[in-house]
This record gives sequence, C-alpha cells and structure tokens, in this order.
Amino acid sequence: MRILMAGASGFLGTRLGDRLVADGHQVTRLVRRAPRDPHERQWDPAAGQLDPAVVAESDAVINLAGAGVGDKRWNDDYRRSIRTSRVDSTTTLATTIAGLPDSDRPRALLNSSAVGWYGNTGDRVVEEDAPAGDGFLADVCRVWEAATRPAEDAGVRVVRLRTGLPLHRDGGLLKPQLLPFKLGIAGRLGSGRQWLPWISMRDWLDATLFLLAHDEIAGPVNVVGPNPVTNAEFTRELARQLHRPAIIPIPALALKVALGGFAHEALTSTRVHPKVLTEAAYPYRHPTLPEALKTALQD
Repeated sequence: MRILMAGASGFLGTRLGDRLVADGHQVTRLVRRAPRDPHERQWDPAAGQLDPAVVAESDAVINLAGAGVGDKRWNDDYRRSIRTSRVDSTTTLATTIAGLPDSDRPRALLNSSAVGWYGNTGDRVVEEDAPAGDGFLADVCRVWEAATRPAEDAGVRVVRLRTGLPLHRDGGLLKPQLLPFKLGIAGRLGSGRQWLPWISMRDWLDATLFLLAHDEIAGPVNVVGPNPVTNAEFTRELARQLHRPAIIPIPALALKVALGGFAHEALTSTRVHPKVLTEAAYPYRHPTLPEALKTALQD
C-alpha cells in the first residue's frame, strides 16, 4: 500500500515506518521542514496547509503526530502544545481528505488517540463504548477524536487508535524508570493501586498493521494488552526482571513537585479492555506482562 504518515519521527512513528517499509509498503512522511529525500512531503498543520495531491497519492493515512505527554514538565504553555499539536494535525488531514473527490480519497485514516479518553476509571473495566471521562487528557482526546469527523462523514474508514503504554526500553513508560530501578531507588507510584493499560511494542506494531488490513473495523479501538496490571504489580515484575529491589515508594506529593500537572495523569487508574481487537481475533504475541517486559528489555 501507499501510506502517508504524520508523526513519523516520534517514538512510535519511527518504528512503525520502519516496519511498514520492511513489510513492502511505500511510506511517505509528512515533515514541517524542507524535505530531505523523495519520501518526504512538507506540510504546516498549525496553519492547516497540506497539498491535497499528496493525500490523493495515498491508499491510507496514519497520523501519530502530537507533542509527547511525558517529555516535559507540564505548564500552561505545554498543555496548549499537547492539545494543539494533536488537533491541528488531525483537522488538517481530515479536512484535506474530505475535500478530495471520492475517487481520490484514501481508503482509511488511522488516527492516534489514547486511553486517556476514559479518565480515571478506578477498578472499573472500560471498553470502546465507554464515554469520555474527566480531566485534561480526556478533554484532549475528546476534541482530538472529534477532529477526524470530516473524513468519516466523507465515507472514509476512520480508526481511532486509543493507545495504552507501549513497552520499549528506548522510550515511553519504560525508559525513564530503568535507571532508578537499576540503582535500587525505585518503587510504586503513590498507592500503586492504579491500573496500567500496557502493550508490548511488538503487539502495538502488529495490531496497527492488523487494523490497517481489516477494512471491516472502524471507530475507536483500544490498542492495549489483554491483561492490565496495577502499578504495584508492574513495579514488582520490572524489579524481578532487573534483579533489583523496588522498595522505595514515590509519594504522590513528590510526583506533583517533580512532574507538575502530569502527576495527576501518572496517578490515574485506567483499566482498559481491548474488546474490538479481541472480538476480531487479533493474535497477541505478548499477552502477559512478564513476556512483554522480557522482550522490551532485550530489544
């Protein structure tokens, strides 16, 4: 397939782009700077600028663009960046797709979202039909997903990838924890009772390609593993695999001092079930946390 990607230089986008190319797909990457090779096209999502001809050349569009939620300490400016980077890119792609003639539109738009949609669910299990919760990330996800509507209204298959916490030692949830764990100064966050909707990197990649290929699947999809764990359980398993103690809990107050507004999200409990992937018989490569962590630490 000819695939147009936004957010191709990020933690997930880099790996997905490489995987798509390895599987024989032709990938064109959207970049904000001047293109450096024949597989790049320039756009300006903040200004809503994208050449429709670039989109018309693709069979599918994958949008992973957005400022990293854990990359910086949250302040008002960074909160705005988190929101606008997602909504602007999605709006630009969806409206450009909708403005094309029927024969030129790509068949699918796979647009990133997040399990932050559900807010704090405590111990309650949520599936794709659950309404948006409360909080900053839930509000971001609500407007982010709504921005895909023009493409959907134009008859394009839209999949909203409500991604959990992909596990890989070079980024995401795992990378910032490795050094403290190896030094033996790590532990659960807050009470440790909050649920973590993790997924192995291999399964995130495989599931995304699975959704790209399955034309019958549309709407929100929880891209998470089938067996979520609490933060305390995650902490114990990571410590076991690193052969280090994890006996120093990090109080909620310390997190708020260190992380600012992101501390609330770090302590949020989201117990998510991947109903759509399960009912579609997606074959998980790493269905349990020990398997996923072992692979993540070796890759």
